[in-house]
Amino acid sequence: MLTVAELLGFFDTRLTESAFRLETLDQYDVGSDGGDFHRFVVGEPEPDWDRKRPWLETLRTERDAGIRRHRVRVLRTPLNDYLRYACEWGYVLNAEAGEEIHVLDLAARALPPEVVDHDFWLIDDKYPLRMHYAENGEFIGAELVDNLGRYQKARDAALAAAEPFAQWWACHPEEWRANRTV
Repeated sequence: MLTVAELLGFFDTRLTESAFRLETLDQYDVGSDGGDFHRFVVGEPEPDWDRKRPWLETLRTERDAGIRRHRVRVLRTPLNDYLRYACEWGYVLNAEAGEEIHVLDLAARALPPEVVDHDFWLIDDKYPLRMHYAENGEFIGAELVDNLGRYQKARDAALAAAEPFAQWWACHPEEWRANRTV
């Protein structure tokens, strides 16, 4: 299993064209959010920009270099607090910086049978990395796996069934924090 540092090194040495991510969990407990989830829940107006800006700059730099970052976020409406946070302080900003984000809402359509039931990265369409998390969403490690065709098919099926994030988000104003009454 690759640690966070080893996973970052894997990206540094192998990412030249594209990075696809399938996200399936209802919540992640990762240190990389820098406390922003808590800030979101307690009503802070925006993320910690000192933490967020470098990531957005990385996305812009990759986009300008011709590297495609894209993901499918599998979720189910109505959203929990974590997923609202991910949408508002993650996907909205990441998309503006050049990441292509799609949503597969299981309340609207079924998960295609080709889509795997776990998180993964597919780097440069040739390196599938299965992500492992504890039940609470804490990252355990990443595993380079052999079944490239399975992960390519999962990516393709997920993208075909999903819709662009901006389109999906615009249709769900009831999920925007500004419109929440509870």
